[in-house]
This record gives sequence, structure tokens and C-alpha cells, in this order.
Amino acid sequence: MSRRRSSIMSYQLKEQIAQELGFAGTLHQEGFGGVSSRNCGNMVKMAIEMAERSLPGAGNNIT
Repeated sequence: MSRRRSSIMSYQLKEQIAQELGFAGTLHQEGFGGVSSRNCGNMVKMAIEMAERSLPGAGNNIT
């Protein structure tokens, strides 16, 4: 039996990232079921990059 977890990212943040990546139309028309795996992965990658930039001293740790 699986449990439904609450989302870590707000829906507004997901919409913002989808807009920046160019698939907001698909998200609005079909929901996340219509978004490709590649676009979902790109969304996660961008969210991680945004979070890393917001950390204190983020400019010091370049990998």
C-alpha cells in the first residue's frame, strides 16, 4: 500500500519552472501526466540548481 506524500515544491514553483522550460501549456492542458519524463527531470534539475543558489555561500562551492 503506497502513501501519498505532500509535495516539497509548491505548485506555483512547479508552474514557474515549467514556464521557464517551455512546457507550461502541456502542464495546464494535461497535468503532469502529459509532461514527458525528460521535462520532469529537467524540472527537478532546475529546482535543485535554484535551491543550491539560495544556500548561504553557494558561490564558494563550484563543482
